[in-house]
Amino acid sequence: MTMRPRPPLPRNVWVLGFVSLFMDLSSEIYHALLPAFITLVLGLPATALGAIDGIAEATANFAKLLSGRLSDRSLRRKPWIMAGYGLAALSKPLFPLASSAPLVMLARFADRVGKGIRGSPRDAMIADETPPQIRGRAFGLRQTLDTAGAVLAPLIAIGLMAWLASDIRAVFWIAIIPAAISFLLAWLVLTEPQQLAGRIKRSPFFAGFRQLSKETKRLLKIGFLFTLARFSEGFLILKGIDIGLSEALSPLTLAIFNIAYVILAYPAGALSDRMSPRSILMVGMAVLIAGNVVLAETSSFAWLVLGTALWGAHMALTQGIFARMIADSAPEALRATSFGAFYFVTGIAALLASLGAGWLWDREGASAVFLTSAGVAAVALAMLSLLDGDRSSPTGGGGSRASD
Repeated sequence: MTMRPRPPLPRNVWVLGFVSLFMDLSSEIYHALLPAFITLVLGLPATALGAIDGIAEATANFAKLLSGRLSDRSLRRKPWIMAGYGLAALSKPLFPLASSAPLVMLARFADRVGKGIRGSPRDAMIADETPPQIRGRAFGLRQTLDTAGAVLAPLIAIGLMAWLASDIRAVFWIAIIPAAISFLLAWLVLTEPQQLAGRIKRSPFFAGFRQLSKETKRLLKIGFLFTLARFSEGFLILKGIDIGLSEALSPLTLAIFNIAYVILAYPAGALSDRMSPRSILMVGMAVLIAGNVVLAETSSFAWLVLGTALWGAHMALTQGIFARMIADSAPEALRATSFGAFYFVTGIAALLASLGAGWLWDREGASAVFLTSAGVAAVALAMLSLLDGDRSSPTGGGGSRASD
């Protein structure tokens, strides 16, 4: 029997990938330097970093809940995507203007709300335009291009810090440029799926949340528990500073993390088109446990590289896979709503994880933070292993609904 060739990835998937690349390039320059800016320039404790990152990321995920439902109700994707990228671009000048924790919080808040507004409609648009047999590739490609920006960002941040004599505020001003490019690309090149309004029936606003599939609800529980083990990557940067990296070189940790992420994201997504996404997700959780154990015990740069690379690998093996599994489990009329609900519950977990990591870091040190994360990830892995594997396969129950 001759296998049919897989269809090519749609144009909008590529556009969204490059839009994500430029915005992530901008955002990650800020993210790479924010730990040093908060703790060294502003003189605030690690708890402040945890609060700012946790509240900002949680806010983004709350926004995804609302925008996802509104996108499904309006039968539109692009306006919500545009609003999200526009707000994120407008937030960038607030960073170099900030002189206190509340102003940094405001800037980060606006940036992450923009991320939240665009997230669910963007992922729903990818699911709208891709059949199940290439859906893993589609999410893997977007994640790869997004992370490519994150790989370049800390390297550019290091170069700009060297060129500008470690003037973080000057670097923050320059980082506005790729954010503007991202917004213009989405505005001028991205197209609204024309077939959406003709094939989806609206449901009442709150009824949509009650109508989520059973498999989606299972994934919400797994995602919540797993995200409790995933505090902000800013703590990886703090670990680098803790073992002796300078302020200017501290973004190296983020670069290592994102290199591992970008190398594995697309292969992991493509692999999920051929085997059970649940199995890949379980491997990703195990890799996070290993990375945490390494980082908890290390005081050398070589082991820091290994532990950080394992953290990046776990992201590649989980983030796009979770997105693909949500897309497979969601009824067509509730795609953005399902993504929004998933990001909402993981947003709560992200807030708790970053706040807890900051509190634990200040009181018990880095080792306690990473060992606690390893323990929580182990519980999530055990919980996922109890699920029916057939329900998490690309062609299992939820996947057939997504392709109707």
